Amino acid sequence: MKVSDILRVKGGTLFTVSPGEALATGLKTMSERDIGSLVVMDRGELAGMLTFREVIKAVVGNGGSVGTSTIASVMDGKPLTCTPETEIDEVRRMMLERHARYMPVMDGRTLMGVISFYDVAKAVVESQDFENRMLKAYIRDWPVDEAPARQS
Repeated sequence: MKVSDILRVKGGTLFTVSPGEALATGLKTMSERDIGSLVVMDRGELAGMLTFREVIKAVVGNGGSVGTSTIASVMDGKPLTCTPETEIDEVRRMMLERHARYMPVMDGRTLMGVISFYDVAKAVVESQDFENRMLKAYIRDWPVDEAPARQS
C-alpha cells in the first residue's frame, strides 16, 4: 500500500497559512476546522508545518499566551515529507522515528496533501481486516482431503 492510496480515500482538502501570519490566526483556523495541523506555504513553496505540538511549546514558552508570535517563529521549518509513491510501512517507520503526527505529501515541489498518523493507522487496520477476511474465507473453503486408503 502506498501514500497515494490514503490520499485517494482521504480527499484533497488542504488548509494552509503563510509564515508571516499571526499564530492566533493559525490557531483560529485549526479550531474552526477541527484539525491538528496547518501546512505553511511561502510563495507557493512548502515552508513548514504548524501542529499543536509547536503551538503548545510556544504558548508555554510565552507564559501561557500566544502573544504576538508569528507562525514562522513557532513552525517546524523542516517537516518530514513523503511522496505519493512512498510505501505505508516506510511512512510508519519515519513517523515513529521522528514522533511526527502529520506529514506533507510532496510530488516534486507540489503539495499533494497531508497524511496523519491516524490516516496511516486506519489504512493499516483496514488492510489487515481485509486480509484476515480473505484468509478466513480461504480456510472455510479449504478442500477436505479424502481419508487415506488403508494398506493391507
